[in-house]
Amino acid sequence: MSIVVRFAPSPTGFMHIGNARVAVINWLFARKSGGAFMLRIDDTDQTRSTKEYTDALFEEVSWLGLTYDIFARQSECIERYKEAMESLISIGRLYPCYETPEELDIKRKIQAKKNEPPVYDRSALNASSKEVETWIAQGRRPHWRFKLNNAPAKWCDLVKGEITVQTAGSLSDPVLVKEDGTFLYTLSSVVDDIDFGITHIIRGEDHVTNTGVQIQLFEALTREKQGPPPIFAHLSLLLDKEGQPLSKRIGSFCLRNLRDAGFDAMAINCFIAGLGSSQSHLITYDLRELADFFDLGAIRGGARVDLDAIEGIQKKLLHIKSYEMAQASFDKHGVHFSRDEWLAIRESLSAPQDIVEWYNILNTDACFKHMMGTDDITYIRSIAKLLPEGFFDDGTWDIWSVRIKQETGRHGRDMIHPIRLALTGRASGPEMKNLILLIGRDNVTRRLLSCS
Repeated sequence: MSIVVRFAPSPTGFMHIGNARVAVINWLFARKSGGAFMLRIDDTDQTRSTKEYTDALFEEVSWLGLTYDIFARQSECIERYKEAMESLISIGRLYPCYETPEELDIKRKIQAKKNEPPVYDRSALNASSKEVETWIAQGRRPHWRFKLNNAPAKWCDLVKGEITVQTAGSLSDPVLVKEDGTFLYTLSSVVDDIDFGITHIIRGEDHVTNTGVQIQLFEALTREKQGPPPIFAHLSLLLDKEGQPLSKRIGSFCLRNLRDAGFDAMAINCFIAGLGSSQSHLITYDLRELADFFDLGAIRGGARVDLDAIEGIQKKLLHIKSYEMAQASFDKHGVHFSRDEWLAIRESLSAPQDIVEWYNILNTDACFKHMMGTDDITYIRSIAKLLPEGFFDDGTWDIWSVRIKQETGRHGRDMIHPIRLALTGRASGPEMKNLILLIGRDNVTRRLLSCS
């Protein structure tokens, strides 16, 4: 079986990390299996769907590096949904209901007083032709409900294992078509999944009950072909780092906000690939390598979104970033490093914006005396005169450090830390033998003497 998966966002808001998680996991699963990845824009809700959000979706999917093999818009498939609607009506699984929202609300309140579940009573099935004529004369238009059967829906979930959803008596017959003729997600999604041959549906666990309903829809719409429904996998809902539901804070995890804050798309991808998984996070700039590493079966526990963890991944990515890949960052920040400079400083970076700081450290007349204590300044004064004469080379630091040890008796961090502060203003950085070559003799000398 050739695997086909889909990412089907609704363009009713900007893409957030929850959306990205579903998109990335589907993409990784498809690429690992040699299957196809579909991008489907679920834009049947014309009131809330906008061009701005649609354009943003394309932009964010591209930013994440997720190429797609199949594309469709639900707004272009309306005729197909009408065919499916007629098919369900013809077999008695879709029926018209003329209750108003107010009447349905009254029914729910009565059920609540009786401690009964708010399940639709199917009274529309018993409406007489005269009642229907009266409602139509009043200008009422029907919404259409799918008649659930009494059999429970069962499937083996790739993440959660065996699942059973009891539909009889516990779920209302779902509305598939609104009064204005708009097709709701439950129907349009199933029709598309059938038409495009979707084999696996990977989505959040908030869809588990909906899956029970959709399995019956799959069976009703494919009764002649008798094909099996797709295989399902339901991902646990996102939590914050304290273990609380992320849903109320999801706006702060909007992808465009994360991108503006300087996060790398691959840091997001690597984080998502290991989220809620028994696997460690793979640190790579290669999406195909990430796909080969990814294991859907390893995803079990709660998925905690921690920006500190993403920053940690981004830091590790910076440490392996090639000179060629770094060019875009140089252009963005208006700096330039030689290959040797980049390879020397990249392991000292904690965030992309550190690039500017290190550029200034290597190329300006900066003075860091203000960051040093009195004892350190005295020490720097005493060793400035020990600096070897002539051009710096690979042996310069060895000669200087030997002289410093002999003159001051210092060694290790006690010897190096004040020098590093005087030269860079930072507590960490490249090896000293490389650092002084990068800064150059003139700047090294100037910074040491500035402590006098």
